Amino acid sequence: MQTKSPLRSPTPTIDIYVKLAQYPIMSDQIRERMRQDLFRRGIISKEAFEKEVKAKAEESQRREGLLNPLYEEDANVWQQRKARIRAFQTDAYFANNSGSARLQQIIDEVMQSQARATISTSLTFNPEIAPWRLLFRQGEIYENMPPEEQEKVKHHLEEIKVVLIKRMISDQLPFIGIAKKVFQIADLRRIYRRRIGRGKIGGKSAGMALAWKILQTMDPEIGADISRQVHIPESYFIGSEVIYDFRLKNGLDHVMNQKYRPLDEIRAEFPAVEAAHLAGQFPEEIVDRLREVLETMGDSPLIVRSSSLLEDNFGFSFAGKYDSYFCPNQGTPKENLKDLLDNIRRVYASSLNPNAILYRQHHGLIDYDERMGVLLQEVKGARHGRYYFPILAGVAFSQNPFRWHEKIRREDGFLRLVTGIGTRAVDRVDQDYPRMIALSHPQLRPETTASAIKRYSQEYIDVIDLAENEFKTLPFRDVLKRDEFSLRLLASVDRRDYLQDILSSAMLKPSDRLVLTFNKLTQDKAFVDLMRTALKRLEQVYETPVDVEFTAEIIQNYPRVDYKLNLLQCRPLSTRADADRVAVPHDIPAEDILFTSHKLIPDGKAEGVRYVIFVDPDTYYRIPDPVTKLELGRVIGRLNKRLENEKFILIGPGRWGSANLDLGVKVTYADIFNTAVLVEMAVTQNGRVPELSYGTHFFQDLVESGIHSLPLHLGEGGADDSRFNWSFFRDSPNTLADLLPDDAPLSDYIKVIDIAAIPGSYRLNILMDGANDEAVGYLAQGNWKRIDAGEGTVSTF
Repeated sequence: MQTKSPLRSPTPTIDIYVKLAQYPIMSDQIRERMRQDLFRRGIISKEAFEKEVKAKAEESQRREGLLNPLYEEDANVWQQRKARIRAFQTDAYFANNSGSARLQQIIDEVMQSQARATISTSLTFNPEIAPWRLLFRQGEIYENMPPEEQEKVKHHLEEIKVVLIKRMISDQLPFIGIAKKVFQIADLRRIYRRRIGRGKIGGKSAGMALAWKILQTMDPEIGADISRQVHIPESYFIGSEVIYDFRLKNGLDHVMNQKYRPLDEIRAEFPAVEAAHLAGQFPEEIVDRLREVLETMGDSPLIVRSSSLLEDNFGFSFAGKYDSYFCPNQGTPKENLKDLLDNIRRVYASSLNPNAILYRQHHGLIDYDERMGVLLQEVKGARHGRYYFPILAGVAFSQNPFRWHEKIRREDGFLRLVTGIGTRAVDRVDQDYPRMIALSHPQLRPETTASAIKRYSQEYIDVIDLAENEFKTLPFRDVLKRDEFSLRLLASVDRRDYLQDILSSAMLKPSDRLVLTFNKLTQDKAFVDLMRTALKRLEQVYETPVDVEFTAEIIQNYPRVDYKLNLLQCRPLSTRADADRVAVPHDIPAEDILFTSHKLIPDGKAEGVRYVIFVDPDTYYRIPDPVTKLELGRVIGRLNKRLENEKFILIGPGRWGSANLDLGVKVTYADIFNTAVLVEMAVTQNGRVPELSYGTHFFQDLVESGIHSLPLHLGEGGADDSRFNWSFFRDSPNTLADLLPDDAPLSDYIKVIDIAAIPGSYRLNILMDGANDEAVGYLAQGNWKRIDAGEGTVSTF
């Protein structure tokens, strides 16, 4: 009698599929054990099984319409296709040849083989490939052990922390070396829970988290405990892999090769690249998490900040290269979400902006896979009527790069301080000034008269208008209320010939004109000590100078006030010390000296300079039309390219890079990055001396690129006045037409002096001694053909 085949297999394939669906993470390991069981029992050989998988995968390609799959399907998709076919084949063979009891036995064996957290002093798993949950749990067990037991496992705990830091924060070794000593497992778990999507949180987020943790640690050797006064805003982190998911979903993978295109093409195509990003859609799971973030934040304004993997790195800060955007967050939930998503898209697009790519090219980073994380941060501040802003904000440097008086100590630090959102302290703003505070002598100002203090004070304030749901810049007198309790710390009353401190709001009259001097604030030892202690502690742990973006709150605690410091960002300053301190000789023949300077001098030198690009301040200020002034900046950009293999310097009026053409030549970093020294001339015009470009993103570019920024203060009538050989610069032949024939018509406004044309084999040497505030540029003879054209040495602060 013939035996009929059963209608159902011993364990139907669908049953196996349903069973393994209950193990979404472990199913791959379970199926691998199932295949090994099939091979061991001789049901099918491994070779025959893989041959069937390949044949069925190729059949599926044809079924899905791929006529030439070798070219139409990339290797990753082909491997994914085979993996799915392999899983289906595994289930089918096992269903036809094994029972449900054997399947359950294999599942139990796989589950029992999984690594588990243990109280043993031995580490029973490889942290590099262990799942998140296991790493966190084992780290917590080690940290909670008694001190004598913890000593036995500290090397295991360190390894676990390093793995967690590398996975979700940074793989930069200098950062890891500090972070593994500072972070505890609870800190890392907090970051993990606030991470959205896959990848690392990026440099800006990493620096903020590390700085906060450093300042939570008590260290009596460098000041009082300030842990209760230091905070960070409510923050969430979009992982660096999400930008890949976004670009893949929206067909934008091709834009990654923008970095290899010529700079002109990058500039021309960037508007289209930005528009394509703004039209893109996010994966739904990311949108859901962002919707939850907005619900958690309520109606607090947010800032969407770039946090790329290279940003705020040791050695390369990328300061100002990527964009950040404010979200007032005052609309409907739908409007707020759209605003947030649009601003994240803009941050993603900024990773391909021409200035960022040029910066990477210039620093040898163009081949680095620069992924963009995003930091979502609550704007720390308070409501002031319809406006929202912090009462204090700014940038703090642990080393003071600006010494306008011999009493000032660099090592005590420096602040650029404003009231309102800190954009006016971080970015250079024409016709408006932050308060510059040397923390060694906070009441010692560079200005010495009431008129100068008024001239160089803050006039405008950046705020979020809650009523109109937008970021605004307004006159501060229209925003700060006379009954604001902290006003006496921020402002003084203009009495024409002097500035009067505000003792109480009752003394103010409606007609009184206020000036933001921050005088009473700088007299408060509590504020100064808080800032100085924070900076010293960060520099000590980082083992390098740092700068910090911050806001501060003034808390009324009658009869005194207290302060709360909110860290927004911390990065190591990119400085590389000269091997030897420069000494300025005093026996240089007077006829060889071209200029001297005695104020705010960096440390370093630039020797063997052949070309001087000179824009005469008197000529520049007489140029009647802005078109010509704009064209001068473009000419300098072309000279920067033409002389890229020569050593040259730039000398010009006021502020290089100013957006206001009346204050200086408008150039970008891309126009000047080959220069050895950028000389700024402060020449009095119409009774006003322009502020030079100190402490800005532009300045940071110069420091990182080995470009000196040297001020020449001319015509102020003080002992620190610079000397300048006007006749040499005005009477020397102009070689602009030889270098750039098409720009010859502008020779009346811009001069290129070829020092090598002077008989006697001369070049220009510039020596700068910051310790003694002394610099000199002079003609020197030598065998200059043997001197390699390149950068000057770099300032040290």
